[in-house]
Amino acid sequence: MRKIGILTSGGDAPGMNPCIRAVVRYAMSRGLEVIGIKRGYKGLIDGDAEIMNMRTVSGIIYRGGTILKTARSKYFTEEGGQRKAVQNIKKFGIEALIVVGGDGSFRGARILDEKWDVPTIGVPATIDNDIWGTDFTIGFLTAVNTALDAIDKIRDTAVSHDRVFFVEVMGRTSGFIALWSGIAGGAEEILIPEVPVDIDGICERLERGRKRGKVSSIIIVAEGGKAGSSYEIASKVREKTGYDDRVVVLGHLQRGGSPCAWDRILGTMLGKAAVDVAIDGGRGVAVGIINGKVKTSSLKDAYEKKKKIDFDLYHLNEIMAT
Repeated sequence: MRKIGILTSGGDAPGMNPCIRAVVRYAMSRGLEVIGIKRGYKGLIDGDAEIMNMRTVSGIIYRGGTILKTARSKYFTEEGGQRKAVQNIKKFGIEALIVVGGDGSFRGARILDEKWDVPTIGVPATIDNDIWGTDFTIGFLTAVNTALDAIDKIRDTAVSHDRVFFVEVMGRTSGFIALWSGIAGGAEEILIPEVPVDIDGICERLERGRKRGKVSSIIIVAEGGKAGSSYEIASKVREKTGYDDRVVVLGHLQRGGSPCAWDRILGTMLGKAAVDVAIDGGRGVAVGIINGKVKTSSLKDAYEKKKKIDFDLYHLNEIMAT
């Protein structure tokens, strides 16, 4: 093998740049040339790529986002778009493609691998932490720390004004950010997609707290819950309790910022691991970390299997919040 490609796709995640850096520097140490594809699968279709070197990735380990940019491409879901992408892969002489992203990115990688015979290796990078086959995805813990910083600041004003704050975090189908930031922030309630929202139960617990002299609370809401938006949930609670409340939606704030130490280390470890898989002739797999060790799983399993929330942590917070 002489040449590999790398692209970042889907939502950006802090730690993508350390991963890119690791792929380039480690691959070059093994005598490989690295082609960086700009803006994910869209760039692959457009032929937007460049040869990367040590200088290309200098000074990026601390930077959020991705120097390769990212985009979503509807055209890539069509055969015509895929054919153009494969033509460019052959044109660039890419013998294996490393795809850094989440479940949608892995679906695209599997199509290239199985339908078009392009060896692909996935690196899980998404703040949602919802990829099966790895304990942590790149960007998750940075997003948790970003949310936690906001929660700590909101707590100050909640106490000052005797208010209930509903803080909405990302996680439309996965409650990992809500659970981890909620526990670390001492939240009174954590509402996640995996557990039905019990409005009456929330109100009863708030009332019990009020009787004990508790006049402010933080309720963490994972976006897109079955009980409605954070605004709808807040409205229902307000009607039943009369509490003075505010809603704060953190939104894309959670995707940005300098990656934490762990995401820099994880990005470096998984970037190196992906290159090793490519050199060894592996394909159609995603690298991940389980119990501190690098492991691989099939791309299909990585995006199809449901990664489960730790309900012991969830129930622990119920005890801590009483």
